[in-house]
Amino acid sequence: MSRMLGYVLAPALLFAVACGDQASGPLDPITAPVFTHGASDSEESNGGNFGTPLSGREEVPVRPTRARGNAIFHVNAEGWSVSYKLIVANIENVVAANIHAGPRGENGPVVAWLYGPQQPGGGRIQGVIGQGTIVANHLIGPLAGQDIDALVELMKSGNAYVNVHTNDGVGAPNSGPGDFPGGEIRGQIDHRGH
Repeated sequence: MSRMLGYVLAPALLFAVACGDQASGPLDPITAPVFTHGASDSEESNGGNFGTPLSGREEVPVRPTRARGNAIFHVNAEGWSVSYKLIVANIENVVAANIHAGPRGENGPVVAWLYGPQQPGGGRIQGVIGQGTIVANHLIGPLAGQDIDALVELMKSGNAYVNVHTNDGVGAPNSGPGDFPGGEIRGQIDHRGH
């Protein structure tokens, strides 16, 4: 029950932090408590909880944006799926969001989709934009054809990140917030299951 409460409260907390905290700087990441109860022994043995705050500061190259986000992941007790929720604030024209393989500070290939693809120029979007369950047949790129354990191991090792891509559909890319097709906000996934 407390985990479900965390799922319900996280979007509200993220929105409150994003909209109501005028003291934070324009590039400070949003963090929101998501899982208020530690993982059980069976969940820990199968991966448990993961998450990351998302900001332009983590992009390669760094992006000047007020956009923020939070991605949360939970490996089910049987270890055959990963549920996720992707929350964003202060962002426009989101066309896609993915999990990529790659260490902090380096770009890498897409291994799973979290949102999209959408048409460019979609305007402002806020709150939960993606949620669902990733299973083995959703894995692509270097993880295609592998079990979900391959994704979990990538996340445990610190070699997976979430990237949210934007595109205004006008003129040259990378013209500013709302137009970073290579990624506007990013965060390295880390283990939060114990």
